[in-house]
Formats: sequence, C-alpha cells, structure tokens
Amino acid sequence: MANDREVLREIWEGRLPVCFQLASEEVYDIQAPNPFYLMVPRLSYFPLVTDKIRKHFVRHIHPDKQEAEMWLDYSGQALKWHYPIGVLFDMYVQSDPQLPWNITVHFDKFPDGELLHCPSREAVESHFMACVKEADVLKHRSQVVSTMQKKDHNQLWLGLQNDKFDQFWAVNRKLMEASLDEAFKYIPFRCYRGDDAFVQRLVRPVSEEGHRKTLQDLISEMFPNEPVRVITHGIEPPCETPLQWMSEHLSYPDNFLHLCVQT
Repeated sequence: MANDREVLREIWEGRLPVCFQLASEEVYDIQAPNPFYLMVPRLSYFPLVTDKIRKHFVRHIHPDKQEAEMWLDYSGQALKWHYPIGVLFDMYVQSDPQLPWNITVHFDKFPDGELLHCPSREAVESHFMACVKEADVLKHRSQVVSTMQKKDHNQLWLGLQNDKFDQFWAVNRKLMEASLDEAFKYIPFRCYRGDDAFVQRLVRPVSEEGHRKTLQDLISEMFPNEPVRVITHGIEPPCETPLQWMSEHLSYPDNFLHLCVQT
C-alpha cells in the first residue's frame, strides 16, 4: 500500500494561485469589481472552493442573474467542474504557466453543450464517489468499497471537502492496499490530450512475464510510436517510475491517475 507518506503529503498540499475576474460584459455596476485572489488545492474541485467567489461578484451583476449558476472559463475555454482543479491547470496552462492563473467568472449564458450542471455540492460528492467506486472495481474488483460502511464514505468525502489529510487517508489507505501479489488488477488512469475527452484502457501493473510495468510501458501501450510527455500534479514523472507506485502515491483523491499528455 501507499507508504511514502511524505510524497502523499506533498501531493495533498499542492496549491495554485488563482485570480478570478467577473466577465466584463456581465458587470452591472458602473465600475467593475476588484479581482478576487485565492489559493486553491490542486486535488479539489472548483465548486468546493468558490463560495467566496460567488459572494464577491454576485452583487455586481444584473439582479435577474443573481440566482443563476456560476461557471468559469480560462481563455475562452469553459472549465469542467467535475475535473480536479490540478488536472484543468495541467491541461490548459502547464505548457506555458503564467501565475496567478487568470480565470473569468460568469453568471450568464451557461454553455449547456460544454458543461454539466452542478446544482449543489451533493452533485460533486456523487461524481466523486462514483469515480472512487469505479477505481475500486479496476483495482480490487470492488471488494474494498463494498465492505466499507456509510461512515467511511462520509469520512472520505469530508476529508476531501474540508482539506483534511489525516481524515481522508485514514480511509483511503484501505483503497490503496494491494492483494497478496502486491499489485492492483488494473491501474485506474485517465489520459487527457488537448480539449478531447479523456481516454482510458485496461492496463495491468505487471506484465505477463511478471515484470513490474512502468510509466513508459503505459505510454507505449496508449501512444505507440509517438513521442509524448506525461504531466501529473504539475510534474513530469520519470518514465521508469513503476505504475503500481504511481497509482498508490500520485492518484488524485478519486483514486485515478490523471495524466495530461503533451507532444
């Protein structure tokens, strides 16, 4: 199971400085409101950290729009709330990082064709737990989640929502325990490339010959004969890094490795 606690802690503590600005065409006041600066956790989701953003800007928009759903964009690209914040940054900004990350806030013209609606935090929780369960199917044939109690699910969610490392990992460590052969059945991962939908496949952490697979093996399976770079958590892991170790230590709280691919 995951045992490099310092690595887990460093990943958990990852933060991004963000400058939120209200879309100029939506400003109802004579003068535009000041930007709002916030340090946000890479591992979280925007709906969990933007309550203050809404309160800061909502009084500066048309009264008819003050109950509307808030959404975000970066350079004209609507940001999917169900992707972790760090994944969005690595997808759109990492190749040319300029900090703080400038994000535009909207209350009008929700892009239904691009974004899912997020009516409440319960929607985020539902998506998060669905991902955790999917990851456990891949790793343990669902044998861990099925034995967890409701209080364990709640503790996992509240640990993420409230940014509590120890609270979260007290439960998540069970999901990171390998079986007797010390390897997961499959590695839960998703690859992102540009604006395309992510791709994922069934990839085992151990070859048929019994050798531990590495990140290079995954790259070769996913992108044969194509030179690519893989970014996760803002870093480019060495290609010789074992997939099993990456899954245990570099997965996001949803238990998936989120890998942004660059050519």
